[in-house]
Amino acid sequence: MSHIVDLSHLIEAGMVTYPGLPGPVISDHLSRAASRDRYPVGTEFQIGAVTLIANTGTYLDTPFHRYPEGVDLSGIDLDRLADVPGVVIDATGAGRAVGPELFDGIDVTGRAVLIHTGWDRHWRTTEYGAAEHPFVTAALVDWLIGQRPALVGIDSVNIDDMADMTRPAHTGLLGAGIPVVEHLHNLHELLNRDFRFHAAPVPIAGMGSFPIRAYAVTR
Repeated sequence: MSHIVDLSHLIEAGMVTYPGLPGPVISDHLSRAASRDRYPVGTEFQIGAVTLIANTGTYLDTPFHRYPEGVDLSGIDLDRLADVPGVVIDATGAGRAVGPELFDGIDVTGRAVLIHTGWDRHWRTTEYGAAEHPFVTAALVDWLIGQRPALVGIDSVNIDDMADMTRPAHTGLLGAGIPVVEHLHNLHELLNRDFRFHAAPVPIAGMGSFPIRAYAVTR
């Protein structure tokens, strides 16, 4: 029997995803009370409004996020994002720097590669955005590019070491056309399980990142 595992963090008004970036503002464009003046008695609606930066909650980075000529949210191939066979790599004992040695003997070609570090346990705390967060090494990036996965995701605040402003993981993976998903959640529920991954964004032209409802369907 199949089972759905939600891999996204909840988005709430004012929450901080990444240190220094503003949280979302969630409000009513049309409140239920105001709608009662427009509709017959007993009929009411709410139309919400949200102002947020693209890098909020669990989100997808497309090549356009890093490269002006890269494919954006409206052009990214859904075959990379929807109903993709997935694999979770347990990196909880690897320390901060996740390298290719964890991938020995693992076939990642055409698959959604999700790196489980356990860092999501710090979500919505000051520890989550701390400099000690896990990240992938340049050596792993090179290995992944050679293996051609559908996408790469991680449950940390950044797939790169935030202290390295050259951002080798974003630079390498997005340059190779491999989308990146950051701030994943609940990856421990997929360890040693067969699953399909889903992470499609709204197709917005001219944007490179946006929140997603990432989830897995296990079998």
